[in-house]
Amino acid sequence: MSSIIDEVDYGPLTQLLGKWVGNKGLDTAPDADANPDKSPFSDEITFSVSGPAENAEEQNLVSIKYYHVVRKLENGRIFHDQIGHWIYEKSTNIIMHSLSIPRAVCLLAGGEYKEEDGASIFNVEAKAGSQTFGIMQSPFMLEKATTKSFKMNLTVKDNELKYREVTSLHIYGKDFEHTDESTLTRITYEQE
Repeated sequence: MSSIIDEVDYGPLTQLLGKWVGNKGLDTAPDADANPDKSPFSDEITFSVSGPAENAEEQNLVSIKYYHVVRKLENGRIFHDQIGHWIYEKSTNIIMHSLSIPRAVCLLAGGEYKEEDGASIFNVEAKAGSQTFGIMQSPFMLEKATTKSFKMNLTVKDNELKYREVTSLHIYGKDFEHTDESTLTRITYEQE
């Protein structure tokens, strides 16, 4: 019996499939005075296929879904939980990344995929107020911790995945660049 991965061309998204784990993460987030607070973390990301999609009989997309959990190294406590999709449109080479976090923030980031020195590189970004690649947030978050922009660089080479996210915030009365970066290793390759 063939799997859905054999029936659908997922393009560069195929390289993300599987379960990835790491304990080399670093979160640089604002403290109550909007000063940098650095927290080492471990994380786990599972990517699995979600299938093809057609829009208005003109646009053909493929997507994979993911679940990402981040735990503080010092105590194992979860401090970040995220779900979403990575979406690819072959005809334009556009990569899209949708995500939702349970702090009432969602976004759709877009960019392009490229290959360099045997690595697959996904660069996406979103900006508040954009009609295409934008950010939605609750009234509380708009007032207390406004997300102004989001940029992510994700690189995959063989069974190593590295990412760096920069979320520009206005928090505690100041502008702050919240960064998360990590290196993970694929421990299983999921096909369905």
